Amino acid sequence: MIVINYPEHKPAIKQQAGKEKIFCIIRKAWVSLTPEEWVRQNFLLYLTDVLHYSPSLIAVEKQVLVGHLKKRFDIVVFNNTVAPQMVIECKSLNENLNLGVLEQVLRYNQKLQAPIFVITNGKNCFAFEKQAEKFIALESLPPF
Repeated sequence: MIVINYPEHKPAIKQQAGKEKIFCIIRKAWVSLTPEEWVRQNFLLYLTDVLHYSPSLIAVEKQVLVGHLKKRFDIVVFNNTVAPQMVIECKSLNENLNLGVLEQVLRYNQKLQAPIFVITNGKNCFAFEKQAEKFIALESLPPF
């Protein structure tokens, strides 16, 4: 398991029409604050502020075609040549990271072909790198 040291500042949250919204630094928009969105936005701050990934190389909640099904990945980080480097699946704090979550990110990665895939629920984080035909567990996420 990877220990995530989140930055001290947190995502901006506001009330709008009686509902809580959280500001997405990548989409540059206020989105509904759900438990999963809270994890996603904090993880984005970790990627940009701690690991120093450029926001311009990160995509959030984009559609990907998996077989004949339209799915949406949580986060994809691209490298400097704009090839997928890391695909990240976020779950709410109370959701267990199990084989089903791992299979979900692997399905997305069939299309994306990122060498690194990550699952997190905000407190637990696991990452794997595909090397040849093996998946190697990572002890930390690579900085930019």
